[in-house]
Amino acid sequence: MQRHLFLIGMMGSGKTTIGRLLADMLHVPLIDLDEAIEHYEGRTIPEIFAAEGDAGFRLCETAALECSIDEPPCVIATGGGIVTREENIAIMRRHGLVVWLNRPLEDMIADVRQDTRPNLAGDKAERMRTLFAQREALYRRAAHIEWTCARPAGESAALLAETLCAWNGLDG
Repeated sequence: MQRHLFLIGMMGSGKTTIGRLLADMLHVPLIDLDEAIEHYEGRTIPEIFAAEGDAGFRLCETAALECSIDEPPCVIATGGGIVTREENIAIMRRHGLVVWLNRPLEDMIADVRQDTRPNLAGDKAERMRTLFAQREALYRRAAHIEWTCARPAGESAALLAETLCAWNGLDG
């Protein structure tokens, strides 16, 4: 793999799960950007949100993204809101291939645990629908490829790896 592979999409779309599988299939590391943020900041994402709000968290996210692009080519599983900053979209598009994991919204709503997501205060389903409505056009604009995830994660990852290797000449 010559460039990074950025996975974007809503929370619950499978970025981390499919990312781990893809990284194994492509024989490259995975960077989970949420884990990187917590490592760099020395606190959890809910703690960052509580102390600095969404705007402060987004600055931490951009800093972690900038650090990740200095690593050798790898799969980078981003957070769902990474596309809310134009700077992040530009960084990802300039330094790799951006794949939008687009899973049916109702499936994501069913799978996401509300207690671990600072952005989901109140009615989880309504909040996720609102976030998706706000971000859908951003995902489309950021992505080089939209990948519909309607199959189990292992199948989706295998098909995506096969497609990427054929399309982009990635080693797999």
